[in-house]
Amino acid sequence: MSHYCSSCPRLTTGVRAGNRVLGLEFCTRALPCFTKLHSLFYVNKVKIIPDNIYEILTPVALAHLIMGDGSVQRHGLILCTNSFSVQDVVRLMNVLITRYRLECSLRIITRPNKKIEYTIYIRQGSMPLLRTIVTPYFHPSMYYKLGL
Repeated sequence: MSHYCSSCPRLTTGVRAGNRVLGLEFCTRALPCFTKLHSLFYVNKVKIIPDNIYEILTPVALAHLIMGDGSVQRHGLILCTNSFSVQDVVRLMNVLITRYRLECSLRIITRPNKKIEYTIYIRQGSMPLLRTIVTPYFHPSMYYKLGL
């Protein structure tokens, strides 16, 4: 990915929920391909799910979404869509249901400051189907997010 980056990757460390975590940080170049992607998912500096998500949420994109924002659960998987509006989360959930035939439900989280957030729960019964869709595009270090 060196042609997309302006610096070499660098290892970072931090603490999250009392646990030491490692990260990889790098800077990307300002390129038209990134600007186009940014404009699809940000309108007036607000993060959105674009109207054409049905077309752009390919199995590869779904795999990346789960690797980045998926959270393994005892009986399924949560997509951490907390920063999106309920309309956007429902739009994404509808694609998971209609295009991929996954059983999903909307989870509502009320934060202590009364802020309401929404996540998508992919039910345990859909996990075998989800695995067949995304496993070919998953990095092995992320298999745990699929319960593997």
